[in-house]
Amino acid sequence: MKSTAIAPSNIAFIKYWGKKDETLRLPENGSISMCLSNMITTTTVEFDEKYERDVFELVDTDDVNSDRVSAHLNLVRQMARSRLRAKVISKNSFPSGTGLSSSASGFAALTVAAATAAGLLLSEKDLSILARQGSGSSCRSIPDGFVEWLDADTSDDSYATSLFSPDYWDITDVVAVVSTGKKDVSTSEGQKLVGTSPFFDVRKSHMVEKVRKCKELIKKRDFTRFGELIEAEALELHAIMLTSSPSLIYWTPGTLEIMKQTKKWRSEGLEVYFTINTGQDIHLIVRKKDIELLQKRLSDIDQVRDVIVNVPANGTRVVEEHLF
Repeated sequence: MKSTAIAPSNIAFIKYWGKKDETLRLPENGSISMCLSNMITTTTVEFDEKYERDVFELVDTDDVNSDRVSAHLNLVRQMARSRLRAKVISKNSFPSGTGLSSSASGFAALTVAAATAAGLLLSEKDLSILARQGSGSSCRSIPDGFVEWLDADTSDDSYATSLFSPDYWDITDVVAVVSTGKKDVSTSEGQKLVGTSPFFDVRKSHMVEKVRKCKELIKKRDFTRFGELIEAEALELHAIMLTSSPSLIYWTPGTLEIMKQTKKWRSEGLEVYFTINTGQDIHLIVRKKDIELLQKRLSDIDQVRDVIVNVPANGTRVVEEHLF
């Protein structure tokens, strides 16, 4: 009873911040994202009588929340009517805990590997619902390509679905890693402060329209208006964080430098837009034809420690090669 899955991280163009239900991880608003080709988690799960307790290892790091993993495995065990404990080995191809959505790819991979190892035959929708209960954004890493996480008040209606296949639009996500240090406040903890921002109700009032507009611009492949929308969305999200109590300041000098340079590069003819999750590393969205020029510009910035180039990718899937 062993299975391995690989899952992409995703970048949210329209982001969710805050939960209607903390246990079920129902978001305050819907969101739009894209699966990323080169930010991958691989996870192997084995259920067996030989394990007296759940064992979890995240390769190359000691930053492990074993209780959270076991709690998610308990959901799988309940569905499979099993009491078997599991061994879980997981490996990321990118830094963890820096705002690059490693929990999204991590819990998506864990969900699919564990469900398959337990003998469950779940639909994409059911896998997305299950993944969401481990990490909200992980539900968006289950389907392929460009994805919408539906806003809903019940668990059965809050899931992610593919809007467009990976090859629908040749945009590229170039991640500039400015620090591999773990962020001070986790996304889960930070979201609990959302109601303390005086601007949160204003944000909620226009999220339905913003999601609709983003879908329309992707459908039209309107790169300029799409880029303007997602950049403004990222800044609005961080305005909520900055005005929470206590405030959440995830940016570093490297983050700010790239934000400033992005605007400068646009004025010079390189059409690029930034978006940022809850962390310091920054996602730069460009057309495929501009990747090399953007990489050259990034190479001139001292704070950039690594660059990860992503194209739209498939969602989570089972593979044959195990980690143990």
